[in-house]
Amino acid sequence: MCQSVDVPCPLRKRSRPDFSMIQAAQHNINPNSPLTKRVLVLNRLYMAVRIVPARRAFQLLCKNLAEVIAVEDGRYYNYDFSTWMELGILQASEEQDDNDDWVQTVRFAIPVPRVVRLLTYDRLPQRQIKLNRRNIMARDHHTCQYCEYQGSSSHLTIDHIVPRSKGGKDTWTNLATACKKCNSRKGGRTPEQANMPLLHPPKKPRINPMVTARLRVERYECWNVFLKNANWAVDVR
Repeated sequence: MCQSVDVPCPLRKRSRPDFSMIQAAQHNINPNSPLTKRVLVLNRLYMAVRIVPARRAFQLLCKNLAEVIAVEDGRYYNYDFSTWMELGILQASEEQDDNDDWVQTVRFAIPVPRVVRLLTYDRLPQRQIKLNRRNIMARDHHTCQYCEYQGSSSHLTIDHIVPRSKGGKDTWTNLATACKKCNSRKGGRTPEQANMPLLHPPKKPRINPMVTARLRVERYECWNVFLKNANWAVDVR
């Protein structure tokens, strides 16, 4: 059962939340800004449909298209945007968790929600996980599948295990992350021909690799409640 928490505050007198400060904070966003943190979006039926930047989540909240869902001790708490701001004002005066992110405006600070729920949308996302460079590298943990070199995407490439010249296709089982050196060394040969065995046989992931990577971060652990039985092709924006 979802429970709403009523927090008394002078902001309650307004018919709509004053979010002009939040909107102002969204311009010229720094890449390390709390507004770039990820937020899980649920549909009206509490089913995961997308992961978006906090900036987009605040836009949904400001337009009264969504509400915040907080998970505490296994229970859900629903907050509209006004109540969430009020709660943030109260929490700002207390000791803050290191895993919390806050958007600081001129007059107050507001916590970045981890989960929001759309109030009218009840459809589900497509089930197909996109086959692209980003997802392949996330599946392989940004590690060369030949020499175990681990680095950023700019230092890695995508290798066709069976080369295109030999009929290799763009499939989950024929694409693997490789460092530039190994990719060049392997050339147009198969791993067997180049004597370069793969560390792990490539497979199509059961869940979106980008979602899996975020679940390893403590601040996103609350997503597990909604993703455990979710459509694992949830889109990541």
